Amino acid sequence: MHVHGSPKWHPETLAAHSGVGQDHSYGSVSTPIYQTVTYQHPGENLGPYDYSRTENPTRHSAQEAINRLDGGQGAILYGSGMAALTGLVHTLHQGDHVIVTDDAYGGTYRLLTDVFSKFGVTSTMVNTRSLDAVESAFTPATRLVIAETPSNPLLRVSPLRALAEMAHSHGAQLAVDNTFMTAVRQRPLELGADFAVYSATKYLAGHNDVLAGATVCRHEEQYALLNELTNATGSILGPWDAWLLLRGMKTLAVRMDRQEANAVQIVQFLSQHAKVREVFYPGFGNEEQDLLQKSQSSGTGAMLSFVLHEPSQYVDLMNALRLILPAVSLGGVESLITHPFNETHRELPEEVRWELGIVPGLMRLSVGIEHVDDLIADLDRALCALA
Repeated sequence: MHVHGSPKWHPETLAAHSGVGQDHSYGSVSTPIYQTVTYQHPGENLGPYDYSRTENPTRHSAQEAINRLDGGQGAILYGSGMAALTGLVHTLHQGDHVIVTDDAYGGTYRLLTDVFSKFGVTSTMVNTRSLDAVESAFTPATRLVIAETPSNPLLRVSPLRALAEMAHSHGAQLAVDNTFMTAVRQRPLELGADFAVYSATKYLAGHNDVLAGATVCRHEEQYALLNELTNATGSILGPWDAWLLLRGMKTLAVRMDRQEANAVQIVQFLSQHAKVREVFYPGFGNEEQDLLQKSQSSGTGAMLSFVLHEPSQYVDLMNALRLILPAVSLGGVESLITHPFNETHRELPEEVRWELGIVPGLMRLSVGIEHVDDLIADLDRALCALA
């Protein structure tokens, strides 16, 4: 298919034009929804599409949009972010070893320790902010490093350029979970990473109504291998969800601008509140982390976490909020708050959670597009209501 647009366009422009120029029959500006399983073909010669598990025009359009946004050599869409990560780990072999950010999303830990360990793929959770710690974790069997930066939920920043160089020097590849930043804020492939992995459910789709995942490959041969595996395993995204994802991506840049601006003001508010002990936000209060974030990203995103002075009051806080919704997930237009210790990161052993700082009373806030004054007023009223 013809790809509409110029490679010199800014990410904001590429996002707005997601799915444009893909309908050569009628010139539809929005990519049509090809809600079909199979495709009629003349005689014994198959056409460009034959079966929607292998390829679908709507999914193809969404994959092209994400691939152009990240500057990759091919993107694959999956039914969820965990399916995208599963597909990537499927490229490994029995006996291979994976290094992963220690305070990454709990589902990543569960996938590696509970599922792939049974097939002989081992993993080590490492502080990927420390290059010495990462270096010492490599073994001759290490084939993949999975870095999540900023991390979930503590928003810690890992050095992507250095991690890419280190992984490649050991014959391994670097995959970056770029869900929090997206390509309008952070471009892992340009920093040397081999894969950018997304829960496209979050900021890319952006409206809390689509479950999807994506992996963007830096090299054509990586894409070919991953595409072949995905066709074999069948964990692809359906056309309706692909269309919703395309529609959401059109406003990605403006949503991120608003959400990030809101988050910056909320961080300042929370950092001065008597009921809040500590605030976590990329680079906030840490000059070294701040400089690192600025060196590899064009912004700080809209995710933040904070710790209550009285950890046991987390339920009271969530119940007292009227605007901000107590719910898992993130990246949508509505602000959401969650308690990672017994929600998003409950898969981690309790002693590991404590060691990492994922403790009772740590609240993760996904900042939406609401008016920031309303969000701050909601937080202030709920916090002040705590005994």
